Amino acid sequence: MRPCYAWERPVRWPCDRKRTGATLPSARERERQDSEEVVGLAGGRNPTGMSAPAKQRQVSLRGASAKEISRDALLEKLAHERELRSYQRRASAAALFIQRVWRRYIAIKEVSEQLREEWEALADCYEDHMSSAWISNNLLRPFLFFVTHTPILWRWQIRNVKCITKCFGILLQSISSTDTQKNFCLLTVGTPQEKSAWLHQTQRLVSLCLFILADCSNSSHQDEMVTVTALSMRLLVSLTDVKGWKNFRTRDINDADLAVKRLIRYMTTNTNGIYSCFRKYILRNAPQSSSWRNTVSSSENNLLITVSAITLCLRPFHSIMLKDQDNGGIDVYEASKKYCIYVMTVPYLTKYLPSILLPALKHEHVLLPCFSILLTSEDKIFDEMLMLDQSDFATKEIPPLGWALANIINLTIEDNNSGSSGFFIQGLDCKLYTHAVNRILEKFVPWLESNQHSLKWDADEMLLTSDCVPISANSDECTDIMFYFDLLKPVYQQWHLRKLLSLAKVSYGAPNGHLIKQTSDNQGSFKLQDVIYFYYYFLRIFSILNLANGSLPILNVLSFTPGFIVEFWEAFECAIFGGIVHMSHEVKPNKETILEGQTNSVTRQSRSMKESGHRWATVIQKISKRSNDESTASPRDAPQIPVESAEDSYDLWDIEAMKHGAQGISKYLSCALFLFCSTYAHYLLVLDDIEFYEKQVPFTLQQQRKIAASLNTFVYNSLVHCGNNYRSVIDIAVRCLNLLYERDCRHKFCPSCLWLAPARKGWIPVAAAARAHEAAFSNLQAVDVSTIPAVSSILTTVPHLYPFEERVQMFRELIKLDKVSRRVTGEVSEPGSSSIGIIVRRDHIIEDGYKQLNFLGPKLKSCINVSFISESGLPEAGLDYGGLSKEFLTDLSKAAFDPEFNLFSQTSTADSTLIPSMAARLLENGMEMIEFLGRVVGKALYEGILLEYTFSLVFVQKLLGRYSFLDELSTLDSELYRNLMYVKHYEGDVTDLSLDFTVTEEICGKRIVTELKPGGRNISVRNENKLQYVHAMADYKLNRQILPFSNAFYRGLIDLISPSWLQLFNANEFNQLLSGGKNDFDVDDLRSNTKYSGGYSETSRTVKLFWEVVKGFKSAERCMLLKFVTSCSRAPLLGFKHLQPAFTIHKVACDIPLWATLGGQDVERLPSASTCYNTLKLPTYKRSSTLRNKLLYAISSNTGFELS
Repeated sequence: MRPCYAWERPVRWPCDRKRTGATLPSARERERQDSEEVVGLAGGRNPTGMSAPAKQRQVSLRGASAKEISRDALLEKLAHERELRSYQRRASAAALFIQRVWRRYIAIKEVSEQLREEWEALADCYEDHMSSAWISNNLLRPFLFFVTHTPILWRWQIRNVKCITKCFGILLQSISSTDTQKNFCLLTVGTPQEKSAWLHQTQRLVSLCLFILADCSNSSHQDEMVTVTALSMRLLVSLTDVKGWKNFRTRDINDADLAVKRLIRYMTTNTNGIYSCFRKYILRNAPQSSSWRNTVSSSENNLLITVSAITLCLRPFHSIMLKDQDNGGIDVYEASKKYCIYVMTVPYLTKYLPSILLPALKHEHVLLPCFSILLTSEDKIFDEMLMLDQSDFATKEIPPLGWALANIINLTIEDNNSGSSGFFIQGLDCKLYTHAVNRILEKFVPWLESNQHSLKWDADEMLLTSDCVPISANSDECTDIMFYFDLLKPVYQQWHLRKLLSLAKVSYGAPNGHLIKQTSDNQGSFKLQDVIYFYYYFLRIFSILNLANGSLPILNVLSFTPGFIVEFWEAFECAIFGGIVHMSHEVKPNKETILEGQTNSVTRQSRSMKESGHRWATVIQKISKRSNDESTASPRDAPQIPVESAEDSYDLWDIEAMKHGAQGISKYLSCALFLFCSTYAHYLLVLDDIEFYEKQVPFTLQQQRKIAASLNTFVYNSLVHCGNNYRSVIDIAVRCLNLLYERDCRHKFCPSCLWLAPARKGWIPVAAAARAHEAAFSNLQAVDVSTIPAVSSILTTVPHLYPFEERVQMFRELIKLDKVSRRVTGEVSEPGSSSIGIIVRRDHIIEDGYKQLNFLGPKLKSCINVSFISESGLPEAGLDYGGLSKEFLTDLSKAAFDPEFNLFSQTSTADSTLIPSMAARLLENGMEMIEFLGRVVGKALYEGILLEYTFSLVFVQKLLGRYSFLDELSTLDSELYRNLMYVKHYEGDVTDLSLDFTVTEEICGKRIVTELKPGGRNISVRNENKLQYVHAMADYKLNRQILPFSNAFYRGLIDLISPSWLQLFNANEFNQLLSGGKNDFDVDDLRSNTKYSGGYSETSRTVKLFWEVVKGFKSAERCMLLKFVTSCSRAPLLGFKHLQPAFTIHKVACDIPLWATLGGQDVERLPSASTCYNTLKLPTYKRSSTLRNKLLYAISSNTGFELS
């Protein structure tokens, strides 16, 4: 007889013993008792249950000193006692439950200990009894009982580990045995009871092995845990591989295969299945610092665990690889879903796994089901990804959904160590890949935008030595982020973009105009819009996460991939204007010579700009203005609409498709517009005027006009209709539009009506616009931008939509409002005793003005009363009612801005504009004097006084708070600009020029060498970095060198002129506002706006002679006349109708005898002027020659009242 083992004997549980004693009352009985007590008290019944006799007075027998208890107190007391009884009942019930649990635990522990002892004795002599039935009944049944019922903390005790090791070893020996009777898997082809027992026991073994895998950690008990985990993985691989079972008959293979598929289904679809356990294993054993990124531990057991786990993860996909029609119940859909959620979201999956495993994960039959799952499942799968726990892993800033994105991109490309080029894996469905990635991006980007404030890393902590890989950082998160972008590197390589573009063409097989058509979502089709979505989302990701370089990597590949931006615009143009545009897609050779696909070089350029404090990614606007005297446009193609003939064609440039702004276009067109504007704005930064105007790359001038008109209409209507909505696409459209507008200001390629067309019907009164503009800037920091009126948004964002003349009137209106405000607050000093009086020596006008006015600051807005001391030391006659102060400001500016004074110098260009002298810093009080001149210019602008000098556009750019780029260097140093263009387009080896990253200057006899970047003395200019050198040199000359001087001048200027007022104008317009723009004036305009007094009229003989003489003057003589009368040689900016007071000719009667007239004599008196009232006191001359001579003498004598 065989012995009766413990697991076969009935077990008497201690908790099943019958308990004696009184039973607890039921809940219903307790409620009834409590309610009776309350009802009894309410009805006058005492607590004992007996009712008191009616109308019988109760007598207290407790003595006179005892206090009677009130009814409310008694009710409260009973309620408290009832709660106490309820608590005691619950405590008793809880105690009984704890006793049951504890007794059950003790009983199971005792039985488990007994079973373990008997099992250990049996396992030591297993060879004598081993058979499939014996393994199932005698080995596995007790083993699974005492192992699975052991507490988790005790499961890793040495004794239990030995039992697990022993059992798994016996099972592996049985499965690999050539003796069919000893093979445990033989039960899969046995009786139905044996099949059921095998499946049940193997499922429990799977659960145990997966628990061991998930609980395996390198932190404690490393050797034992790793050994047992490796053994358990071997067991699972053997149990799920029918081909590894020995001596199975052919007719039994189908039954065995069906059993294995059911086991695989259980292993892969269970909540705690292979995928979730593998994820836990990876995260627990991943190194916690960014210094790793190669592979897992090199130990044999760790490698075996990882390889086995990946093998088990890929089991469900084998049926697809083998084209197995009968998958035997394997739920490939559910398995693929779990695989995507738990495996694809593992951080650095492709870097962590051994390289020998990557081909298996990259197989098309593994990736394509995952892509299908991502496309067909609802948002639930992405929500599950975002909710996954990453507490065991160091990198927590990137959510699991972001890691799924990076892993998918890396799994779809072949390993390529060359870096710059690559290709997709063989057999990859690129259409499905793009659709799946776009699906992830649709969920990932909104998550990033909503959680952007919680991202912790700091860009200043990122120390870079190559394109993406940091060598050190003060923050682990910074380093992890940079490694994350290294995983995304294929996205910003040109081969990746070229492949998707070629696929879009082949897939649709139609002209580009059709590629942009919007159709219903169809995963079988592939259009250009899929590529647009792809890079649009990645552009947003890089701009949020990549704080070191921003979106530069994406912008570089989009801008400098030959032909992309041209095809992009042609498709977008078809969507806006309709029709199909047929144009050449030939790659422009000059762009290839500029960059030649050097993405890495451009990225290194951006890193260098960051190190010098001027990163391209932080530049908001590029505004450059100059009259291009060095180069003239030679259109490659005759434009369809000449600039001159389109001046009045407003409707032509008001694009119909853009009249509703951002809210009037679809989501796709909005994304496409955002991507195009970002790409083209980046491209314009390196596009010089030779390429733009002469070579006309990448677009013809006619195309440039269409782009400008489309963006202009879109921006205006978006600001009017959308308010603060669609802010991202509006902002990037504004940036691109401003770049085109400023290039047009420097060298026109658009008609003036193009910029005014959208807003021509929406112009509002000047005063109202001025008030709205001032309110917008005053409240910009205090309120939400959504509350700013539309007109204010337009004026502060794209003021060029209003005519320059109207903006000048707005400027004057703003000053008028400021004067009214100051008068209300008592700050204004009117002419008279309260004015600021100064005495100025004509031969020391700068020194006297600086000493008496510089300390006033904003008080300089008040009126000043000037008294001149002549060069002979005598006070000059006359009272200052405004004319002398105008003369003082014009003469002071003329002397201070003279290059001989060494504060300002003239540029080497033909227009000879003014720029701060580098020697000013070496002069005593040089920077303070420049600040004072800023106040002088501010005073002139505030009072409407025109000066005779104009500043360099580069200098004005700094005053307006804008960045200058390469093109504007020609307005500052034309020779240096030509040399840099020579280097940029140099076709040979640029090292022959012996250049390095330094600039040498000579200031006051001293030779100063400045490095353009750290260590620039030791960095030679090569073909790879010549573009970087060109822009670094331009950045130094245009921005870094001039910045201290412009800051000083700006501090003085804003004491009188609000920065918000300056934002109404660009650099060219600022110069016009300051100087009037022209060195001559229109005589007919002056004549039509002149008044006459003292007896003169327009028909007077002397007046007619005067206008004939003035018309015969040279332009310089006319300017001298104007200065003689008005104290300013420039005409009012908007014409003489705006001159206040009006130009007046006053009659000075000078009668002479008739005989003297007949004898050829004329009036001897000289003309004089009252500059305060803009009045010319003209004697009654009879001859034009006399009038001419006297007038020329008067205007050139540099005297005023003495002539009277």
